[in-house]
Amino acid sequence: MTEIRDQLTPRLDAPARAWLDASLALAEEAAAAHADTDNADNVAVAPWELRFAAAGRHCGQDHADSVRVLLLHTARADLATLTRLYHQGSAAERRAVLLALPERVEGPAALPLTEDALRTNDTRLVAAAVGPYATAHLDAHAWRHAILKCLFTGVPLAAVDGLARRARGDAELARMLADFAAERTAAGRSVPADLPHALHLTGEES
Repeated sequence: MTEIRDQLTPRLDAPARAWLDASLALAEEAAAAHADTDNADNVAVAPWELRFAAAGRHCGQDHADSVRVLLLHTARADLATLTRLYHQGSAAERRAVLLALPERVEGPAALPLTEDALRTNDTRLVAAAVGPYATAHLDAHAWRHAILKCLFTGVPLAAVDGLARRARGDAELARMLADFAAERTAAGRSVPADLPHALHLTGEES
């Protein structure tokens, strides 16, 4: 996270840097207060959460993902907080929560958030949902369908973390890809450009 902040800060103008510093200070205060009280039942909206929502307006949409992920990490947002921010947030806020999952949640408990994003047709959410957290925790069936979701919605497979490793030797994925390509061809629709590459990675290329 220090690296993200070091890369981000020079790209912000003075007002945005000041806003970010103040926001991170609020997040640090919230993390310390939570550690002192250990009150997991306190769901009042913290000041840093309002900053989380306003990140794009103050730091620019191009930097909003990084700012929001920094805030989540600095505040030590737990699963309950991440879940609430996800379900109450805009698509951009949901994307930031998904991007933060690998650092904030160790086990599979946040999979409902990933699965929810994969049910949408929002390409930015789908792309965020197939990152390292999905690679680590989605089971084989769900992961294969995530690949098809990317192909169906036009999300480049370059967004899929660990694609080559998980696809290798996956005969069922190869079958699903071949069936998908056949259905598209039969319907007179083009086959996604990434599909042959994914099929090649399975080792079942025909």
